[in-house]
Amino acid sequence: MCKKEIVLCGSSAYTQKYYLNEEFASLPQGIKDELKIMCVLYTEDIGGTLTLVFDKQGSLRFQAAADEGDLLYDEIGSVLKIKQLQRTKQELLESLELYFKVFYLGIALEEEDLED
Repeated sequence: MCKKEIVLCGSSAYTQKYYLNEEFASLPQGIKDELKIMCVLYTEDIGGTLTLVFDKQGSLRFQAAADEGDLLYDEIGSVLKIKQLQRTKQELLESLELYFKVFYLGIALEEEDLED
């Protein structure tokens, strides 16, 4: 089992930079592109920072944050945007969780999991 959280990727409106953890460099280019677009558009629309993190159980979580004095950060918009991304990118996010559980946590798949 994983002892701590592992960052998949993140974006910052403050530095105008995107980060992809090099441990995930083997992901297909299309998935890496989709993650980059998703994170950068979030920070362009909402502000602050967005980080996608795998927890100890292999669940992918969104972590949004803003500097304390950032008056342009849209806190309500952040919650709504994350819910929208979780809904519209559900298949991508579930695939990433499955990838992480198999290749990083070493969890064996059951046949029923493959049929879903």
